[in-house]
Parts: sequence; structure tokens; C-alpha cells
Amino acid sequence: MNERRGKVVPQRRPGGERGKHLANPVSCLSVALRRGRRSRPRASSWIRCLGALGPVALAAVTALAVAGCSPAAAPASAATGGYDGLTFAEAEAAYGAYLTASDAAAAQGNATLGEKNVAYAQWLIVHGQYTALATARTPVPRYRYGQPVFYVPALAGYPQWFMVAAPRTTVVDGHEGATVNTIMLFTRHGKDLPWVLDGSAVLQQPLPAIARDRDGYAIDVRTTDPGLLLRPDVLGATQAAVVDEGPANPAATVIGSGPLTTGLYATQSAQASADAAHSLSYQWLLQGAGFPQFELRTTDGGALVMYSMYLNTSTAHYGLVSGSPIPVPAGFAPLLAVPTEIGYHAVYANWTFEYAAVDPPASARNAKVQIIGADGGPSYGHAY
Repeated sequence: MNERRGKVVPQRRPGGERGKHLANPVSCLSVALRRGRRSRPRASSWIRCLGALGPVALAAVTALAVAGCSPAAAPASAATGGYDGLTFAEAEAAYGAYLTASDAAAAQGNATLGEKNVAYAQWLIVHGQYTALATARTPVPRYRYGQPVFYVPALAGYPQWFMVAAPRTTVVDGHEGATVNTIMLFTRHGKDLPWVLDGSAVLQQPLPAIARDRDGYAIDVRTTDPGLLLRPDVLGATQAAVVDEGPANPAATVIGSGPLTTGLYATQSAQASADAAHSLSYQWLLQGAGFPQFELRTTDGGALVMYSMYLNTSTAHYGLVSGSPIPVPAGFAPLLAVPTEIGYHAVYANWTFEYAAVDPPASARNAKVQIIGADGGPSYGHAY
């Protein structure tokens, strides 16, 4: 392979252009599978999943009326000649510029500069990190990156985007910490707009082999591609069904178990049990974020998908009656709109996550979508 190296409260979100790779911005609390079974949403759920699963997992197709869900234009190929799209050199330059700017912001503890170079889900995550660190007067971690591998699709027009895989080592006060493997997503939504980091995920499993054309360009995949086990635009919503309701949900037949699916359900369920022992109601909802998502073809005909989700949680006195103060979870106090907020009734603590998933081809036998990486952090807090 030719590699180039080198009660739930809605989330507050940053502004920005909405690209043509927008995912279905809903949570999936009712997913129709091919056996015609349907999961039951919790009584507290206030939003249903609208979307279509791939042919292997689908019984009935629901039309999507969400902006941005129409198929993207067919990708251009540098091999066909006349290619004037994004080049490897431009992607490498954009990546290098981001590393320089991001490191400078971290070294200075400059949130304005750090947030300038990110967008969408990544902005929410970075904003939460800088806010919490500044409040605690803690140095901002800096990162050292190893040899990168570039995945640059040959696309005509905008948005331009590419992914980079690289090992990352955390450095705090000059001391190196753990090294992890990451996948990063960069976008530029117009000729006169800057490159920004849209998302990143720490990999818990190796990346699959990415398909390339004869010039080494990665191959883009439509968010509505029917040749995959799950259409990418409903992948996150289907993951949410498992996180919200556990392995008994029919969606678990197409979503692999692991720390980011059934494991997350177990963690949230345990929290609910612990709070119930203190006469508190704990609820959670993994909700789709209306940010662009991006996909690359894998060599086996599947896809690598990067997308964003919110994990919205609430801890409340039953009936939202006034009671003893509910503690604000660690990391969320700096995000309260007013530092003096006290949870006499309820505390809302919401997270923003960026996920990387491998969606197998529809023809694969007994296959499931595997969530292979994630990154995220606190992004919204409120107590009253």
C-alpha cells in the first residue's frame, strides 16, 4: 500500500458552516432491524431515531429529511488527470501548521489561540479543557507526535479534508506521559477559510487498511452508502441505542461490544444504581451531534467513519423537588454558567465525544460495526 508518512439538556455548540457530510443529528432510541423487532425507549427519552440501516440490517427504510444527508458528489481521482484538488503537500503543510499553533497555545496557556485552530466537536472539547485547566491553575498539556500517515481523499470542491494517524505523547511540565495512537480529522470549508482540526480519537484498536487509488489518494465514502452494514449517517444513532439500553437492545446485533458501547452502558447503569441508593434519579442519553462526519473506504469494502456524539446526563431529586445539594461531578464546576450554581433540584453534566468506527461491508458474514477509538471531555454543566 502506498502510504504517505511524515432530563437532558441540549448541548451548547459553536457556530460554523455545515458541510455536506452532516450526520443525522438525533439519538437512536428506536432502531428498526431486519427481524422487524423494535427497541423500547425509556419513558424519559424525548427523541427518536430517524434513519436507514444498510440492507443486511434493514427491514424498512425511513426517508431522511435532514439537511446534508443527500449523497455527496462522486470523488474525483488524481489518476484521471486535470486534478486540482487537495494535494499531499498541502495536507502535510496544514498538519504541520496546526501542530505549531497548537503547541504554542498550550505553552502559553492561551485558550483563544488554542480554540482558533479547532472547530465543531473539537472546539467544545478543547474549550472545556482550557476552561477547567485555567480554573485549576494547571499547566496545559503539550503533545509530541510521531511519524504521521496521511489519508488524503481526491475530492473536487469544498469542504477539503483529510485524516492523519500518528502516535501522540503527552508532556506536562517537561515530563513525558503515556503514548497513544491517534487519528485526526482536518477540514477547510472554503478557499479563504483556514484549516482546522475537526476531531480526533485515541485508538483502542488498530486502524484498518485504507483503500487508495493508483496515486495514493484515499477513497471517500458517501454518508448514505447502502453497501455497508450500517449507513454511516445512522451509525452513531445505532451505537446510541446500545449505550442507552444495553446489549438487550436489538441494535447490539450490528454494534460490537466493548468499552465504548456495552461498557459505556454498564458504567452509566452502575452510576444510576449508585445514585438510586441515595434517593436520586440518574439518567443518560447518547445523542447525535449535528456536525459533519467523514468516511474513508477500507480495502475490504467497508469504511472508517469519524463522527461526533453528546453524552447528556442528569442527576436529580425525584420529581425535581428541592432537596439537599447534589454534588457537581468533577471537571464540570468550571463549566457552570454561574460559579455559584447549586444543585438543589438537579445537576446536568454533558460530554462531547469524537468517535472512530469501522463499518464492515454489507456482504460480510456475522460482522458488526466496531467502535475503535474515541476522545472527548466535559463540555456543559448546569445546576439549579
